[in-house]
Amino acid sequence: MVKPSLFSLIIFLHSVSVLAADVITTSTIALRGEPAYQTGFKHWDYVNPNAPKGGLIQYAQRGTFDNFNRYAQRGSAPSMIEDLLYDTLMASNSDEISVYYPLIAKQLTYADDYSWVKFKIDDRAKFHDGSAITAEDVEFSFNLFWEQGVPQFKKYFAGVTVSANDDNTVTFKLAAPSRSLMLSLCDLTVLPKHSYKDKAFSEPFAKPPLGNGPYQVKSYEMGQYIVYQRVADYWAADLPVRRGLNNFDEIRIDYYLDETVLMEAFKKGEYDFRLENTAKNWATQYTGENFDKGYIVKEEISHEQPTGNSAFIFNVQKPQFKDRRVRQALGLLFDFEWTNQNLFYGDYQRNYSYFMNTEFAARQMPSEAEKAVLMPFKQQLPAEVFNKVYQPPKTDGSGNIRQQMRQALALFKAAGYQLKNKQLVDKNGQQFEFELLIFRPSEERFAIPFKKNIERIGAKMNIRLLTDASQYINRVREREFEMISRAFSGYPSETLKIQWHSDYINSSYNFVGPNNPVVDHLVDKIAEYQEDLPQLTTYARALDRVLLWNYYSIPQWHLSKYRVAYWDKFSRPDTLPKYELGESSWWYDKNKAAQLPAKQRK
Repeated sequence: MVKPSLFSLIIFLHSVSVLAADVITTSTIALRGEPAYQTGFKHWDYVNPNAPKGGLIQYAQRGTFDNFNRYAQRGSAPSMIEDLLYDTLMASNSDEISVYYPLIAKQLTYADDYSWVKFKIDDRAKFHDGSAITAEDVEFSFNLFWEQGVPQFKKYFAGVTVSANDDNTVTFKLAAPSRSLMLSLCDLTVLPKHSYKDKAFSEPFAKPPLGNGPYQVKSYEMGQYIVYQRVADYWAADLPVRRGLNNFDEIRIDYYLDETVLMEAFKKGEYDFRLENTAKNWATQYTGENFDKGYIVKEEISHEQPTGNSAFIFNVQKPQFKDRRVRQALGLLFDFEWTNQNLFYGDYQRNYSYFMNTEFAARQMPSEAEKAVLMPFKQQLPAEVFNKVYQPPKTDGSGNIRQQMRQALALFKAAGYQLKNKQLVDKNGQQFEFELLIFRPSEERFAIPFKKNIERIGAKMNIRLLTDASQYINRVREREFEMISRAFSGYPSETLKIQWHSDYINSSYNFVGPNNPVVDHLVDKIAEYQEDLPQLTTYARALDRVLLWNYYSIPQWHLSKYRVAYWDKFSRPDTLPKYELGESSWWYDKNKAAQLPAKQRK
């Protein structure tokens, strides 16, 4: 199920009825145009509404967890806990981007100047302990996120106030009326006041919290495994937005510290389902007796999901990377073609945009509308923004990058560096040096050739592998890194503020930290024009050009398909969702399971 973060939200309203000229009531919300599902729909198109309930699905991942508070400002929570334990005011789906339908809130009423919005809570909504979800819980939840949540929440919702009108209606008032800001409240996670009021919300939880979603925690061993159990009397199970989903009685996630052990455990049937992200593993590891006998299914499933930009990301607040020419030079030394052929079996395509797989990628010369947007900032922008279409550096794949090395050295020299005793040094005689912080051992495979190319021009890249998830997360949160290998989200939503705007320079998602007034202006405009597709396209493409030509990252690669392997005891609907794999719509198939060895018939 597509579930964007609280900040990536939605925008154009499909009105069910108009109560008065200045007050509108609606039950569906779309970014632009009309929602695909009209009032009274029975279920999503990509589910089987009669899917059987039952069985167990087992996942596994490398790492660990040390607390149960998804919203703690330190530590690492178990996978899936947010999506399984908590519901939001309204629900999204996997066939549309940024479209919302009734869940905890069955409708909303708003002023047509967007100065306030009132949510009507479904009378049936309840927490796992049987207590009703009330407007007071919604009010409490918003204030809790405001007072003790991450700083970007308070900044994003500056001026918003909330008050419960009665048990079932809650009103938000906006100091600066904004349709997009108003509707971002639809994705508010609702927490039980009676359970959370005495907790330190920013701190880790030692025990599972009370939730309201389709699952609750059944058992666990801290850092080793967690078992979620489907809530038998889940109040929303038969709502159109939930019908045909959440079909497994139990979901188990085991944690492993070693990737090799993790892979072997899958082959032996220690867990059921694996989504593979490493091309070498996909090409070489998915073999053996259980594959030959058909017990394990290996398949590739295409998708239409925006893939964003996975990249080597510069923290430009660090002195090594303040100069654009240095960033450009390092990009020349990453040999994607050799990497793809020799390490990835030619399976990937190079990224060339921050909005891959969308219409917002800047793939042609700037339009007149884009020029009008960018011309006031001409003196602050690289000249290439106006006269070139960005293409990442390209090699012949042979591993011989002498031409790129010469270009990189020229750029370093223009930035004030020189070669002395085969070392690239600054004016103080200090060698150019930085650290790449990574989390997965598999990332070393493509980082090491990059490191060697950097060494060939006399510079130095140190690779720091942090296998402890909590340590890695905390360093990224505190911006204690020089370069990381991560991905930017792939759609021009309001989340761009969190990722790029100088107001969020200390956000744990603002990896680059550019502090660039042109970038600030463009992401502000993208937030403003969420409901206006032509304007949104213009500003998104303009932003894409500015980010690319500032060399804030070294683009890596993307794959427009899922690589999945699973023990053959599951079935799924014939229709697949556009933007997600959609395994929440799968179900345990007793007939298939009966064909497997006894150990796997769970």
